Amino acid sequence: MAKHHAYIALGSNLGDRMAHLRFAVAQMDQHVDLEITLVSSIYEAEAHILPGSDSQPAYLNAAIEVITCLAPIDLLGVLLDIESVRGRDRSKEVRWSPRVLDLDLIAFDQQTASGAQLTLPHPRLSDRAFVLKPLAEIAPELHIPAPIDRTVRYLLSVCTDSVPLAKTNLSLRTSSANEPV
Repeated sequence: MAKHHAYIALGSNLGDRMAHLRFAVAQMDQHVDLEITLVSSIYEAEAHILPGSDSQPAYLNAAIEVITCLAPIDLLGVLLDIESVRGRDRSKEVRWSPRVLDLDLIAFDQQTASGAQLTLPHPRLSDRAFVLKPLAEIAPELHIPAPIDRTVRYLLSVCTDSVPLAKTNLSLRTSSANEPV
């Protein structure tokens, strides 16, 4: 079976944000078709909100690389199931609303897709420092295919997202190894 490299952005801004991120990583780590190979540091960023919306708690964000034999749409299904178990119901959400857990499939090898359920690469990737910064930490030379057609390092260098972003001392890894918690 073919092995694919996929990159996933993780975020949470409701409740015990760290517990939500750890839960997601643990669920992926236990999934028979996923192997977590890289885990970024955790960053804190103010929430992006729609003009006129109420303020929201800050997000904790991270990025991971997984190796999988799943197809992109099947991997997305795994991610949505993990969100759902943690209490997220995407069907009832308003755009850019607070989230217990947000798992976005950012890139999958050099594949592209444009559909109702999945767009690859993630269409707003190049506009989001809170995704690019952790992703650049684990895969700076990752080439994001067209229509973006640039490396993560380059995208971060030209990103105009001005929302404050800070690296935290929190970790999704154990202190003895680079293994997810």
